[in-house]
Amino acid sequence: MHNETNPSDSRDRGRSGSGQGSRDKNKRSGKSGRGQQQRSTGWQSKPDTKPETKPETKGEDVVLVQFKGHRKGYYNNYNKVELKVGQYCLVEADRGRDMGRITYIGQGNSEWMAAAKGQSILSVATEADLARLHDNRGDEWEFWDICHEKIVMRRLQMNLVAVERQFDHKKITFFFTADKRVDFRELVRDLAGIFRTRIELRQIGVRDEARLKGGLGICGREFCCSSFLHEFVPVTLKMAKVQQLPLNPGKLSGPCGRLRCCLTYENETYQETRRRLPRLGTKVSTPDGRGTVRKLDLVRMQVWVTVIGMDSINDYSPEDLKWDGKKDLPEPKAKPESGCSGGGCGKNKDGGC
Repeated sequence: MHNETNPSDSRDRGRSGSGQGSRDKNKRSGKSGRGQQQRSTGWQSKPDTKPETKPETKGEDVVLVQFKGHRKGYYNNYNKVELKVGQYCLVEADRGRDMGRITYIGQGNSEWMAAAKGQSILSVATEADLARLHDNRGDEWEFWDICHEKIVMRRLQMNLVAVERQFDHKKITFFFTADKRVDFRELVRDLAGIFRTRIELRQIGVRDEARLKGGLGICGREFCCSSFLHEFVPVTLKMAKVQQLPLNPGKLSGPCGRLRCCLTYENETYQETRRRLPRLGTKVSTPDGRGTVRKLDLVRMQVWVTVIGMDSINDYSPEDLKWDGKKDLPEPKAKPESGCSGGGCGKNKDGGC
């Protein structure tokens, strides 16, 4: 790494060094230490002066704004605008302004604050702004028809989902789904020539499509992704197994065709409960004798055990049971030997595999 220096500093150091040399020649008696000190002082560089930065104010409230299609954005209130939940406001957008409805005002986590950095609320929407927003929503239906017509004409394998026009008319966004990547460059040129503004085509997934369209779930409430969820989290089939849910695709899948987001809400609670209980098949000691775990009731925190010498299955609380986490666990299932495909390898004396 090279250190950058100012040319004027080098000239000053040259003058300082030459002057010190002449003084050393004239005064050699006992003043060399002072000359060395002055010479070293001449070689010191000027300290770097950093511009004053405005200290960040902690504790500022973050404003959550919802746009069309349940799209959410995080903003700061640098302009100190008086805001209320439910109001419509103007915010800074991509190369312009946009308009949305305030759904939350308060403290946020680090991710919210990072997303809100550099974005601010401009003002509260007026009646004229609300009228313009209403006109934009009406124009979006016409834009959808035009774009769909161009998609059919170009024979593109894509499904148009929604259209959103920015409040200041500087950008129009078209959301679509497709099974694979689509070359829509010619479509963008067609739309830009018609609308004379910036065009953005954004490919989304089936979960985003459900969030944009909205609807009611099997529980009778609005979709979680359309109401309060801020981002999607991975959902696995293991979560349903931990919660002892029937592995029925019709029950576990949402309208988007993916596993329901609500499977993640109580997953940590069920995992913590299962850590406190013995596994199925574990040998346990009960007040009535030794037995084997046959069933777990995770909601009631009960363990169903078949006790030796008793015909019925009794339920016990985990405090009444004792088991060894190493010796009493059930034996793992035997895995088939490698190379045996069930076609008669001859390893079994009774024949077959």
